Amino acid sequence: MRRCYLVCYDIADPKRWRKIFRCMKGFGEHWQYSVFFCVLRDIDRVRMESELEDEMNLKADQCIIIDLGGDEESARQAVVVLGESLPKARTGVVVV
Repeated sequence: MRRCYLVCYDIADPKRWRKIFRCMKGFGEHWQYSVFFCVLRDIDRVRMESELEDEMNLKADQCIIIDLGGDEESARQAVVVLGESLPKARTGVVVV
């Protein structure tokens, strides 16, 4: 079963930030500078967290993972955007 997550991060070092960004591109949609929307199976969420922890400095960096539930349509509709709209949702299955 897949669940939707909003992943936000604050990485102190630009080199580490780029590594985290590349990592996250494999797990979800880039919405803003350090914000991704992800639809993941439990095993993929665990893998994502593990990869993030491997790249982060846990004393200087922060990552917040917010569970938006299992209904992707509802999760997307719950988001309110002021200003420029979010990128269009990718369709189909993404194999990582």
